[in-house]
Amino acid sequence: MALNDVTKAKHAFENAVKLNPCLVASWQELLEIYRKCPQLNNIEQQDKIQLAANQLAKLKSLPPALLAVTELMHEGKLLKAEQICRHFLQNNKRHVDGMCLLAEIGIELKIYDDAEFLLASALELEPQHIQARSHYLNLLIRLGKFKAAEQQVTILLEAQPDNLSFNVAKANVLTGLGQTDKAIALFEFAIKQSETLMNANAAERMPIENNQQQVAGFYLQLGHALKAKGEIDNAVAAYQKAYQLNPSFGDAFWSLANTKTYRFNDDEISQMQTQQTNNELPLVDKVQLYFATGKAFEDRKNYDQAFKAYQDGNALQHAHNGFDIAKLEQQVEEQIKYCTKALFENRGNLGLNAPDPIFIVGLPRAGSTLLEQILASHSQVDGTMELHNILGLAARLRGRNTNSGNTSQTAVSQYPKNLAEINPEYFARFGQQFIDETQVYREQAPRFIDKMPNNFLHLGLIKLILPNAKIIDARRSPMACCFSGFKQLFAEGQEFSYSLDDIGRYYQAYLKLMRHWQDVIPGFILTVKHEDVVEDLETEVRRMLDFCGLEFEPACLEFHKTKRTIKTPSSEQVRQPIYKSATEQWRYFEPHLGPLKAALNLN
Repeated sequence: MALNDVTKAKHAFENAVKLNPCLVASWQELLEIYRKCPQLNNIEQQDKIQLAANQLAKLKSLPPALLAVTELMHEGKLLKAEQICRHFLQNNKRHVDGMCLLAEIGIELKIYDDAEFLLASALELEPQHIQARSHYLNLLIRLGKFKAAEQQVTILLEAQPDNLSFNVAKANVLTGLGQTDKAIALFEFAIKQSETLMNANAAERMPIENNQQQVAGFYLQLGHALKAKGEIDNAVAAYQKAYQLNPSFGDAFWSLANTKTYRFNDDEISQMQTQQTNNELPLVDKVQLYFATGKAFEDRKNYDQAFKAYQDGNALQHAHNGFDIAKLEQQVEEQIKYCTKALFENRGNLGLNAPDPIFIVGLPRAGSTLLEQILASHSQVDGTMELHNILGLAARLRGRNTNSGNTSQTAVSQYPKNLAEINPEYFARFGQQFIDETQVYREQAPRFIDKMPNNFLHLGLIKLILPNAKIIDARRSPMACCFSGFKQLFAEGQEFSYSLDDIGRYYQAYLKLMRHWQDVIPGFILTVKHEDVVEDLETEVRRMLDFCGLEFEPACLEFHKTKRTIKTPSSEQVRQPIYKSATEQWRYFEPHLGPLKAALNLN
C-alpha cells in the first residue's frame, strides 16, 4: 500500500485473511481497496464489499478477549486460546459466542463431549443463534448422532429453507440414517443449484473458483451416498467429477482409491503426483493424495513406489495428529488393574438384561465388516454402523479436570476405577440409554450389531451395563492386520495407524487386554479369526450363530447378496463372494516392514 501497488496489496491482504480470518486491520484495508477497485465489475465489487463489511462487523462486535482467542485458534495455539476463553467465560457465563468458541476449540482437540455440552447449553440460552445450531449440527453428524442431527437441521431449514449448506447437511444426515435415496436426491438438488449459480457467474465474467470447489464437495458427498447404497459405478463417476472441478481435491482421489476396486489411469497418477508438489496445498489434501498414489502403484504391483507413497502420507498424518501410543498402553493397564474378577462377581448382574446388541470389536481392517455382513444377512439381525455410544459413555465416566483450565487433560483416572464405586442403579440405566439411543439405527429385527472396533477397550463396561450382550472379537494375523491399517487413511480417529511402530504396539496392547477379558469374563467373548473364515466359511458362520443363540440360515453364507447401506472402507469387498488374495498381501512389502515386525516381536 505504501508503494501504491494496490493489486499486490489486495492479493497480500486476501492471502492474510485466508490464513487467519480474524485480522481486523487486513479486513479494513480490503474493504477500502474493494470500494475503490476499478478491476471489479459491479456485482463482484458489491459481493466483496459485503463480505469484508460483514466480517469486519462480526470481529469488531467480539470482546477483545474473544478476538484474541480467535486469532490464537487460527495460529494453532489451541491450549492458550482455551485458557483465555475459559477465563472469559468464568466472568461471562452466559456469553453464547464465547461458548461457541470454546466448543470449536474442544472439537479441534477432539474433546467432543465437552463441545457437545457447550453447544447444547448455548442453544438453551439463545435458541435463535444460527451459528451455534450449525456448529451443533456438524458435531452431531461427526459423532454419528444422526437422529439428534435430524432435529437440528430441520430447525435450521425452517429458518433458512434455501440455505444450500443446510440442505447438504440434511443429505448427510439422511445418509447416516440409511435413507440414501432421499439423500441422493438432495445432493443432486444442491449440485444443480450450485452449477446454475456457477454458470451465471461465468456469464458475468466473475470468478468461479470458489463455486467450483463447493460443487466438487457436493459431488464428493453424493459419491459417498451412492457408494453406501452399493451403486459403485455412479459413485465413481461422482468422485471423478469432483476432481475434474477441483484438480487438487485430495479427498476425491482418495475416495476413488478407497472403493478398493477402482484402478487409476496414467493421467490420474500424473495429476496426483503433480499436485503433491504444490507447496500451498493443504495438509489434508496432500495426505489423501499420497495414500491414493500408494494404492495406484500397489494395483500396478510397483510395491517400492507404493510403500514410499504410503510412508510419506503416514509420516505427514502422524506428525500432524500428535498421537502418543504410551497413553493407550496406560489405558489398557488401567482396565486390567480395575476390571477384576471381583468387580464382575460383585456387580456383574446389575445391568439391563436385554439380549439385543452384538458387539464386533478388534482392530480396524481385521475383517469386522465381513462378520457384520454375514450376521446382518440373518433375518433376526440388523446391521447398523460403527456406533459411538459406548465410547461416549466411557468419556463421560472418565470426566474432565475442570480446575486445570485445559480440556485436553483428563482427571486422575476416574474411569474405570469408578466402576466399583458408582451407584449400582446406574448400570441398568446406562444399558437402557444405550438401547434407546441406538434404536434409530435399527429396523425390525430383535438383534442388532455395533461394530465400533475400539470398543474392545470397554468390554468390562459393556458387561456391567448389558450382561446379556454378545461380543465377537474379529481377529486377523498381526502382519496382515497391521499393514492393512497402515495403508488405510481413516476418516476419523485410529491415530495409532500412521506409524508402523505405533500400530504394532497397539496390536500387542489389544492382545494383552483381550487375554485379560477372557480371564475375568469367560464365555462373554467369541474370537473369530479372519483366516479361518476365509478357509472354512460355513464352520465359522455356524460358530457365530450358535454363540449368538441364532438358528442357522443359508443367507448368511450368501452374505454378498444382502442389500444394505455400508459405510466402511470394506463396503465393496463384502458385496463380493469371499476371496483369499488379500490374506498375504503384506508380503509384497516385507522388505520395508522391519519396524512393524520389531514392534510385534516377530524378528
